[in-house]
Amino acid sequence: MTMKLWEKNSETEVPTKRGAAGVVQTGAILNPAQAVERFTVGADREMDLLLSEADILGSLAHTRMLFKIGLLEKDELIAVQAELKKIYRQAQEGRFVIAEGVEDVHSQVEFMLTERLGDTGKKIHSGRSRNDQVLVDLRLMLRRSIMEIAGDVRTLFATLQTLSEKHKDVLMPGYTHLQVAMPSSFGLWFGAYAESLVDDLQVLLAAYKVVNRNPLGSAAGYGSSFPLDREMTTELLGFDSPDYNVVYAQMGRGKTERIVAQALAAVANTVGRLAMDNTLFLNQNFDFISYPAELTTGSSIMPHKKNPDVWEIMRGRCNLLQGLPNQISMMTTNLPLGYNRDLQLLKEVLFPALGQMREVLQMADFMLQNIKVRENILDDPKYDYMFSVEAVNELVLSGVPFREAYRSVGLDIEGGKFKPTKELKHTHLGSIGNLANDQIAKLMEAVVAGFGFGKAVAAEQALIKE
Repeated sequence: MTMKLWEKNSETEVPTKRGAAGVVQTGAILNPAQAVERFTVGADREMDLLLSEADILGSLAHTRMLFKIGLLEKDELIAVQAELKKIYRQAQEGRFVIAEGVEDVHSQVEFMLTERLGDTGKKIHSGRSRNDQVLVDLRLMLRRSIMEIAGDVRTLFATLQTLSEKHKDVLMPGYTHLQVAMPSSFGLWFGAYAESLVDDLQVLLAAYKVVNRNPLGSAAGYGSSFPLDREMTTELLGFDSPDYNVVYAQMGRGKTERIVAQALAAVANTVGRLAMDNTLFLNQNFDFISYPAELTTGSSIMPHKKNPDVWEIMRGRCNLLQGLPNQISMMTTNLPLGYNRDLQLLKEVLFPALGQMREVLQMADFMLQNIKVRENILDDPKYDYMFSVEAVNELVLSGVPFREAYRSVGLDIEGGKFKPTKELKHTHLGSIGNLANDQIAKLMEAVVAGFGFGKAVAAEQALIKE
Protein backbone atom coordinates (compact mmCIF):
# COMPACT_ATOMS: atom_id res chain seq x y z
CA MET A 1 0.00 0.00 0.00
CA THR A 2 1.35 3.43 -0.92
CA MET A 3 1.60 5.74 2.08
CA LYS A 4 0.81 9.40 1.44
CA LEU A 5 2.29 12.30 3.36
CA TRP A 6 -1.21 13.39 4.31
CA GLU A 7 -4.60 11.70 4.25
CA LYS A 8 -7.77 13.66 3.64
CA ASN A 9 -10.69 13.59 6.04
CA SER A 10 -13.83 15.67 6.10
CA GLU A 11 -12.19 18.67 7.77
CA THR A 12 -8.46 18.80 7.11
CA GLU A 13 -5.41 16.97 5.93
CA VAL A 14 -3.54 14.93 8.53
CA PRO A 15 0.09 13.98 7.89
CA THR A 16 1.01 10.43 8.76
CA LYS A 17 4.30 8.73 9.43
CA ARG A 18 5.54 5.25 10.14
CA GLY A 19 6.54 4.65 13.72
CA ALA A 20 7.95 1.50 15.30
CA ALA A 21 7.32 -1.70 13.34
CA GLY A 22 6.04 0.35 10.40
CA VAL A 23 2.80 1.42 12.12
CA VAL A 24 1.27 4.51 10.56
CA GLN A 25 0.85 7.22 13.19
CA THR A 26 -1.14 10.42 13.08
CA GLY A 27 0.94 13.57 13.35
CA ALA A 28 0.15 17.27 13.66
CA ILE A 29 -2.51 18.70 11.36
CA LEU A 30 -0.91 20.22 8.26
CA ASN A 31 -2.10 21.43 4.90
CA PRO A 32 -0.03 20.64 1.77
CA ALA A 33 1.85 23.95 1.90
CA GLN A 34 2.80 23.37 5.53
CA ALA A 35 3.84 19.82 4.77
CA VAL A 36 6.11 21.00 1.95
CA GLU A 37 7.62 23.69 4.20
CA ARG A 38 8.30 21.22 6.99
CA PHE A 39 9.93 18.77 4.57
CA THR A 40 12.10 21.35 2.79
CA VAL A 41 13.14 23.36 5.85
CA GLY A 42 13.93 20.27 7.90
CA ALA A 43 16.52 21.02 10.59
CA ASP A 44 17.81 24.11 8.82
CA ARG A 45 16.51 26.58 11.39
CA GLU A 46 18.27 24.69 14.19
CA MET A 47 21.49 24.56 12.16
CA ASP A 48 21.19 28.27 11.37
CA LEU A 49 21.46 29.17 15.04
CA LEU A 50 25.10 28.07 14.78
CA LEU A 51 25.56 30.67 12.03
CA SER A 52 24.06 33.59 13.95
CA GLU A 53 27.31 35.28 14.98
CA ALA A 54 28.79 34.82 11.51
CA ASP A 55 25.65 36.21 9.84
CA ILE A 56 25.79 39.36 11.95
CA LEU A 57 29.49 39.85 11.22
CA GLY A 58 28.71 39.59 7.51
CA SER A 59 25.96 42.21 7.86
CA LEU A 60 28.25 44.54 9.81
CA ALA A 61 30.72 44.50 6.92
CA HIS A 62 28.06 44.59 4.19
CA THR A 63 26.27 47.63 5.62
CA ARG A 64 29.51 49.57 5.93
CA MET A 65 30.09 48.83 2.27
CA LEU A 66 26.52 49.92 1.40
CA PHE A 67 27.22 53.27 3.05
CA LYS A 68 30.39 53.70 1.02
CA ILE A 69 28.56 53.16 -2.29
CA GLY A 70 25.67 55.44 -1.29
CA LEU A 71 22.93 52.93 -0.49
CA LEU A 72 22.79 53.86 3.20
CA GLU A 73 22.86 57.32 4.76
CA LYS A 74 25.28 58.10 7.59
CA ASP A 75 22.58 58.13 10.28
CA GLU A 76 21.14 54.88 8.90
CA LEU A 77 24.56 53.23 9.04
CA ILE A 78 25.10 54.33 12.64
CA ALA A 79 21.71 52.98 13.68
CA VAL A 80 22.12 49.67 11.82
CA GLN A 81 25.61 49.10 13.17
CA ALA A 82 24.50 49.77 16.74
CA GLU A 83 21.55 47.37 16.52
CA LEU A 84 23.60 44.67 14.80
CA LYS A 85 26.13 44.82 17.64
CA LYS A 86 23.31 44.41 20.18
CA ILE A 87 22.05 41.37 18.29
CA TYR A 88 25.60 40.02 18.13
CA ARG A 89 25.83 40.21 21.92
CA GLN A 90 22.54 38.31 22.14
CA ALA A 91 23.99 35.59 19.93
CA GLN A 92 27.19 35.43 21.97
CA GLU A 93 25.17 34.99 25.15
CA GLY A 94 22.93 32.31 23.64
CA ARG A 95 19.84 34.56 23.67
CA PHE A 96 19.39 34.77 19.89
CA VAL A 97 16.45 32.74 18.61
CA ILE A 98 14.80 32.30 15.24
CA ALA A 99 11.13 33.06 15.78
CA GLU A 100 8.40 30.66 14.75
CA GLY A 101 7.46 31.34 11.15
CA VAL A 102 10.81 32.96 10.28
CA GLU A 103 12.63 30.84 7.72
CA ASP A 104 16.30 31.32 8.55
CA VAL A 105 18.93 33.29 10.43
CA HIS A 106 19.24 35.91 7.65
CA SER A 107 15.51 36.65 7.75
CA GLN A 108 15.52 36.77 11.55
CA VAL A 109 18.30 39.37 11.70
CA GLU A 110 16.59 41.51 9.05
CA PHE A 111 13.25 41.12 10.84
CA MET A 112 14.76 42.28 14.14
CA LEU A 113 16.37 45.30 12.47
CA THR A 114 13.15 46.24 10.69
CA GLU A 115 11.22 45.89 13.92
CA ARG A 116 13.64 48.27 15.65
CA LEU A 117 14.56 50.65 12.80
CA GLY A 118 11.65 50.52 10.38
CA ASP A 119 12.47 50.95 6.69
CA THR A 120 16.19 51.27 7.40
CA GLY A 121 16.24 47.62 8.42
CA LYS A 122 14.75 46.68 5.06
CA LYS A 123 17.71 48.19 3.21
CA ILE A 124 20.40 45.79 4.44
CA HIS A 125 19.58 43.12 1.86
CA SER A 126 20.49 45.44 -1.03
CA GLY A 127 23.28 44.01 -3.17
CA ARG A 128 23.19 40.48 -1.79
CA SER A 129 21.18 37.28 -1.95
CA ARG A 130 20.53 34.62 0.63
CA ASN A 131 22.91 32.56 -1.51
CA ASP A 132 25.96 34.70 -0.84
CA GLN A 133 24.76 35.41 2.69
CA VAL A 134 24.81 31.75 3.63
CA LEU A 135 28.11 31.33 1.80
CA VAL A 136 29.85 34.03 3.80
CA ASP A 137 28.23 32.77 7.00
CA LEU A 138 29.59 29.29 6.33
CA ARG A 139 33.06 30.60 5.57
CA LEU A 140 33.18 32.65 8.77
CA MET A 141 31.78 29.84 10.88
CA LEU A 142 34.12 27.25 9.36
CA ARG A 143 37.07 29.60 9.77
CA ARG A 144 36.36 29.92 13.47
CA SER A 145 35.82 26.16 13.82
CA ILE A 146 39.17 25.46 12.14
CA MET A 147 40.85 27.86 14.58
CA GLU A 148 39.35 25.97 17.50
CA ILE A 149 40.16 22.53 16.11
CA ALA A 150 43.72 23.61 15.33
CA GLY A 151 44.05 24.70 18.96
CA ASP A 152 42.84 21.30 20.14
CA VAL A 153 45.31 19.58 17.81
CA ARG A 154 48.16 21.65 19.22
CA THR A 155 47.13 20.77 22.79
CA LEU A 156 47.08 17.04 22.02
CA PHE A 157 50.39 17.40 20.16
CA ALA A 158 52.00 19.03 23.21
CA THR A 159 50.75 16.25 25.49
CA LEU A 160 52.11 13.57 23.16
CA GLN A 161 55.49 15.30 22.98
CA THR A 162 55.65 15.61 26.77
CA LEU A 163 54.84 11.92 27.16
CA SER A 164 57.40 11.03 24.50
CA GLU A 165 60.17 12.82 26.38
CA LYS A 166 59.05 11.51 29.76
CA HIS A 167 59.05 7.87 28.62
CA LYS A 168 61.81 7.97 26.01
CA ASP A 169 63.88 5.32 27.82
CA VAL A 170 60.99 2.94 28.50
CA LEU A 171 61.12 0.11 25.97
CA MET A 172 58.14 -1.69 24.50
CA PRO A 173 57.65 -4.26 21.72
CA GLY A 174 57.36 -3.09 18.14
CA TYR A 175 55.11 -5.02 15.77
CA THR A 176 54.73 -5.81 12.09
CA HIS A 177 51.76 -7.91 10.94
CA LEU A 178 50.77 -7.74 14.63
CA GLN A 179 53.71 -10.05 15.29
CA VAL A 180 56.53 -9.22 17.70
CA ALA A 181 59.13 -7.56 15.50
CA MET A 182 61.79 -5.24 17.00
CA PRO A 183 62.31 -3.20 20.15
CA SER A 184 60.50 0.11 20.26
CA SER A 185 59.89 2.62 23.05
CA PHE A 186 57.05 4.59 24.48
CA GLY A 187 59.01 7.65 23.41
CA LEU A 188 58.76 6.50 19.81
CA TRP A 189 55.10 5.54 20.16
CA PHE A 190 53.91 8.84 21.60
CA GLY A 191 56.23 10.79 19.31
CA ALA A 192 54.92 9.06 16.19
CA TYR A 193 51.39 10.28 16.85
CA ALA A 194 52.69 13.78 17.59
CA GLU A 195 54.41 13.97 14.21
CA SER A 196 51.34 12.53 12.50
CA LEU A 197 49.34 15.47 13.86
CA VAL A 198 51.79 17.86 12.17
CA ASP A 199 50.83 16.45 8.78
CA ASP A 200 47.15 16.49 9.72
CA LEU A 201 47.39 20.15 10.66
CA GLN A 202 49.01 20.79 7.27
CA VAL A 203 45.86 19.37 5.65
CA LEU A 204 43.74 21.54 7.95
CA LEU A 205 45.83 24.54 6.85
CA ALA A 206 45.04 23.77 3.21
CA ALA A 207 41.34 23.67 4.09
CA TYR A 208 41.66 26.98 5.94
CA LYS A 209 43.16 28.62 2.85
CA VAL A 210 40.12 27.53 0.82
CA VAL A 211 37.71 28.63 3.54
CA ASN A 212 39.32 32.03 4.11
CA ARG A 213 38.11 33.62 0.88
CA ASN A 214 35.20 36.04 0.53
CA PRO A 215 32.13 35.02 -1.51
CA LEU A 216 30.09 38.07 -0.42
CA GLY A 217 29.00 40.12 -3.42
CA SER A 218 28.43 37.15 -5.68
CA ALA A 219 24.70 37.57 -4.86
CA ALA A 220 22.67 34.72 -6.35
CA GLY A 221 25.73 33.59 -8.26
CA TYR A 222 25.79 36.05 -11.12
CA GLY A 223 26.85 39.30 -9.52
CA SER A 224 24.90 42.57 -9.12
CA SER A 225 24.24 45.81 -10.99
CA PHE A 226 25.12 47.68 -7.79
CA PRO A 227 28.75 48.93 -7.70
CA LEU A 228 29.64 46.61 -4.82
CA ASP A 229 33.08 47.02 -3.25
CA ARG A 230 34.02 43.40 -2.70
CA GLU A 231 37.59 44.28 -1.78
CA MET A 232 36.26 46.35 1.11
CA THR A 233 34.18 43.55 2.60
CA THR A 234 37.10 41.18 2.10
CA GLU A 235 39.31 43.41 4.20
CA LEU A 236 36.67 44.14 6.83
CA LEU A 237 35.98 40.43 7.36
CA GLY A 238 39.67 39.47 7.46
CA PHE A 239 39.60 37.18 4.44
CA ASP A 240 42.79 36.56 2.48
CA SER A 241 41.10 37.35 -0.84
CA PRO A 242 37.72 37.27 -2.55
CA ASP A 243 36.37 34.36 -4.51
CA TYR A 244 36.82 36.44 -7.63
CA ASN A 245 34.51 34.82 -10.17
CA VAL A 246 30.93 35.14 -8.93
CA VAL A 247 29.83 31.89 -10.56
CA TYR A 248 32.72 30.04 -8.95
CA ALA A 249 31.84 31.56 -5.58
CA GLN A 250 28.53 29.69 -5.74
CA MET A 251 30.25 26.56 -7.07
CA GLY A 252 32.36 26.65 -3.91
CA ARG A 253 29.30 25.63 -1.85
CA GLY A 254 29.70 21.93 -1.25
CA LYS A 255 33.30 21.90 -2.41
CA THR A 256 34.39 23.93 0.62
CA GLU A 257 32.51 21.62 2.98
CA ARG A 258 34.06 18.55 1.34
CA ILE A 259 37.59 19.94 1.70
CA VAL A 260 37.00 20.74 5.37
CA ALA A 261 35.61 17.23 5.85
CA GLN A 262 38.75 15.76 4.28
CA ALA A 263 40.85 17.69 6.79
CA LEU A 264 38.70 16.43 9.66
CA ALA A 265 39.08 12.90 8.31
CA ALA A 266 42.88 13.24 8.34
CA VAL A 267 42.88 14.23 12.01
CA ALA A 268 40.33 11.52 12.80
CA ASN A 269 42.52 8.89 11.16
CA THR A 270 45.42 9.69 13.49
CA VAL A 271 43.28 9.84 16.63
CA GLY A 272 41.40 6.69 15.59
CA ARG A 273 44.63 4.74 15.28
CA LEU A 274 45.77 6.10 18.65
CA ALA A 275 42.47 4.91 20.11
CA MET A 276 42.98 1.46 18.61
CA ASP A 277 46.49 1.20 20.06
CA ASN A 278 45.22 2.18 23.49
CA THR A 279 42.43 -0.38 23.28
CA LEU A 280 44.95 -3.06 22.30
CA PHE A 281 47.68 -2.16 24.78
CA LEU A 282 45.20 -2.02 27.67
CA ASN A 283 44.19 -5.60 26.92
CA GLN A 284 45.46 -8.15 29.51
CA ASN A 285 47.35 -10.03 26.78
CA PHE A 286 49.45 -6.92 26.17
CA ASP A 287 49.21 -5.08 29.50
CA PHE A 288 51.49 -2.23 28.42
CA ILE A 289 49.44 0.65 29.84
CA SER A 290 46.79 1.33 32.46
CA TYR A 291 44.32 4.04 33.41
CA PRO A 292 42.63 4.98 36.68
CA ALA A 293 39.57 2.84 37.35
CA GLU A 294 37.22 5.79 36.92
CA LEU A 295 38.34 6.17 33.28
CA THR A 296 37.42 2.60 32.41
CA THR A 297 34.18 0.67 32.81
CA GLY A 298 33.41 -2.67 34.43
CA SER A 299 31.37 -5.69 33.49
CA SER A 300 27.94 -6.53 34.87
CA ILE A 301 29.07 -10.09 35.70
CA MET A 302 32.89 -10.15 35.42
CA PRO A 303 34.46 -8.26 38.34
CA HIS A 304 37.98 -8.39 36.85
CA LYS A 305 37.10 -6.38 33.74
CA LYS A 306 38.31 -2.82 33.02
CA ASN A 307 36.98 -1.97 29.61
CA PRO A 308 38.44 0.81 27.41
CA ASP A 309 35.01 2.21 26.53
CA VAL A 310 36.27 5.78 26.07
CA TRP A 311 38.84 4.71 23.49
CA GLU A 312 36.36 2.39 21.77
CA ILE A 313 33.75 5.14 21.43
CA MET A 314 36.50 7.44 20.22
CA ARG A 315 37.56 4.86 17.61
CA GLY A 316 33.96 4.61 16.41
CA ARG A 317 33.50 8.36 16.20
CA CYS A 318 36.76 8.72 14.28
CA ASN A 319 35.60 6.07 11.82
CA LEU A 320 32.38 8.01 11.25
CA LEU A 321 34.36 11.22 10.75
CA GLN A 322 36.52 9.50 8.16
CA GLY A 323 33.36 8.65 6.24
CA LEU A 324 32.24 12.30 6.17
CA PRO A 325 34.02 13.34 2.93
CA ASN A 326 32.36 10.50 1.04
CA GLN A 327 28.97 11.42 2.48
CA ILE A 328 29.38 15.03 1.33
CA SER A 329 30.69 13.91 -2.06
CA MET A 330 27.63 11.75 -2.60
CA MET A 331 25.32 14.61 -1.63
CA THR A 332 26.94 16.98 -4.15
CA THR A 333 27.79 14.65 -7.02
CA ASN A 334 26.56 15.83 -10.45
CA LEU A 335 24.74 18.90 -9.18
CA PRO A 336 24.20 21.42 -12.02
CA LEU A 337 25.68 24.91 -11.99
CA GLY A 338 24.19 27.41 -9.56
CA TYR A 339 22.43 26.96 -6.23
CA ASN A 340 20.51 23.77 -5.57
CA ARG A 341 18.48 23.12 -2.42
CA ASP A 342 20.31 19.82 -1.82
CA LEU A 343 23.17 21.94 -0.46
CA GLN A 344 21.11 22.85 2.60
CA LEU A 345 21.51 19.27 3.85
CA LEU A 346 25.28 19.68 4.13
CA LYS A 347 24.81 21.60 7.38
CA GLU A 348 23.17 18.59 9.02
CA VAL A 349 26.20 16.37 8.48
CA LEU A 350 29.06 18.87 8.74
CA PHE A 351 28.04 21.03 11.69
CA PRO A 352 27.72 18.14 14.19
CA ALA A 353 31.01 16.71 12.90
CA LEU A 354 32.86 19.91 13.83
CA GLY A 355 31.73 19.55 17.43
CA GLN A 356 32.47 15.83 17.47
CA MET A 357 36.00 16.45 16.21
CA ARG A 358 36.65 18.81 19.12
CA GLU A 359 35.20 16.36 21.64
CA VAL A 360 37.38 13.55 20.30
CA LEU A 361 40.56 15.63 20.47
CA GLN A 362 39.84 16.95 23.93
CA MET A 363 38.94 13.52 25.30
CA ALA A 364 42.07 11.95 23.80
CA ASP A 365 44.15 14.61 25.53
CA PHE A 366 42.30 14.09 28.82
CA MET A 367 42.85 10.33 28.71
CA LEU A 368 46.54 10.63 27.89
CA GLN A 369 47.01 13.04 30.78
CA ASN A 370 46.12 10.05 32.99
CA ILE A 371 47.97 7.22 31.22
CA LYS A 372 50.45 5.02 33.11
CA VAL A 373 53.01 3.02 31.16
CA ARG A 374 54.50 -0.24 32.38
CA GLU A 375 58.26 -0.51 32.64
CA ASN A 376 60.53 -3.53 32.10
CA ILE A 377 58.12 -5.08 29.60
CA LEU A 378 60.95 -6.55 27.54
CA ASP A 379 62.33 -8.50 30.49
CA ASP A 380 59.74 -11.15 29.67
CA PRO A 381 61.50 -14.04 27.77
CA LYS A 382 58.71 -14.11 25.18
CA TYR A 383 60.23 -10.93 23.75
CA ASP A 384 63.78 -12.30 23.47
CA TYR A 385 63.63 -12.94 19.75
CA MET A 386 62.88 -9.32 18.93
CA PHE A 387 66.55 -8.63 19.74
CA SER A 388 67.66 -10.92 16.88
CA VAL A 389 68.15 -7.96 14.55
CA GLU A 390 70.49 -6.38 17.09
CA ALA A 391 72.52 -9.60 17.11
CA VAL A 392 72.67 -9.67 13.30
CA ASN A 393 73.81 -6.05 13.20
CA GLU A 394 76.53 -6.72 15.79
CA LEU A 395 77.96 -9.48 13.59
CA VAL A 396 77.83 -7.20 10.53
CA LEU A 397 79.65 -4.46 12.44
CA SER A 398 82.38 -6.99 13.26
CA GLY A 399 82.89 -7.72 9.55
CA VAL A 400 80.55 -10.64 8.84
CA PRO A 401 78.57 -10.23 5.58
CA PHE A 402 74.90 -9.50 6.28
CA ARG A 403 73.55 -12.68 4.68
CA GLU A 404 75.95 -14.82 6.69
CA ALA A 405 75.13 -12.98 9.90
CA TYR A 406 71.39 -13.39 9.25
CA ARG A 407 71.83 -17.13 8.62
CA SER A 408 73.94 -17.60 11.73
CA VAL A 409 71.49 -15.94 14.07
CA GLY A 410 68.60 -17.76 12.41
CA LEU A 411 70.27 -21.12 13.09
CA ASP A 412 70.82 -20.15 16.73
CA ILE A 413 67.11 -19.37 17.04
CA GLU A 414 66.10 -22.67 15.43
CA GLY A 415 68.49 -24.57 17.71
CA GLY A 416 67.30 -22.84 20.86
CA LYS A 417 70.75 -21.31 21.43
CA PHE A 418 69.93 -17.64 20.87
CA LYS A 419 70.77 -15.46 23.89
CA PRO A 420 69.89 -11.76 23.47
CA THR A 421 72.07 -9.07 24.99
CA LYS A 422 69.12 -6.64 25.13
CA GLU A 423 71.47 -3.74 24.64
CA LEU A 424 70.27 -1.15 22.15
CA LYS A 425 72.47 1.27 20.22
CA HIS A 426 69.93 3.26 18.20
CA THR A 427 71.38 6.73 17.76
CA HIS A 428 70.39 7.86 14.26
CA LEU A 429 67.87 10.67 13.72
CA GLY A 430 64.34 9.68 14.70
CA SER A 431 65.28 6.45 16.44
CA ILE A 432 64.89 5.28 20.05
CA GLY A 433 68.00 7.14 21.17
CA ASN A 434 67.40 10.28 19.09
CA LEU A 435 63.68 11.08 18.99
CA ALA A 436 64.06 14.48 17.26
CA ASN A 437 61.16 15.91 19.27
CA ASP A 438 62.61 19.41 19.07
CA GLN A 439 62.69 19.26 15.29
CA ILE A 440 59.13 17.92 15.19
CA ALA A 441 58.01 20.80 17.43
CA LYS A 442 59.54 23.27 14.96
CA LEU A 443 57.60 21.61 12.13
CA MET A 444 54.39 22.11 14.08
CA GLU A 445 55.10 25.75 14.82
CA ALA A 446 55.85 26.42 11.15
CA VAL A 447 52.47 24.98 10.15
CA VAL A 448 50.66 26.97 12.84
CA ALA A 449 52.32 30.17 11.67
CA GLY A 450 50.99 29.52 8.17
CA PHE A 451 47.37 30.00 9.28
CA GLY A 452 47.77 33.65 10.22
CA PHE A 453 44.81 33.48 12.57
CA GLY A 454 45.62 36.90 14.01
CA LYS A 455 44.37 38.71 10.91
CA ALA A 456 40.93 37.09 11.06
CA VAL A 457 40.58 37.55 14.81
CA ALA A 458 41.55 41.22 14.62
CA ALA A 459 39.07 41.86 11.79
CA GLU A 460 36.18 40.28 13.69
CA GLN A 461 37.04 42.21 16.86
CA ALA A 462 37.16 45.48 14.92
CA LEU A 463 33.70 44.84 13.45
CA ILE A 464 32.01 44.31 16.80
CA LYS A 465 33.93 46.97 18.71
CA GLU A 466 31.66 49.58 20.28
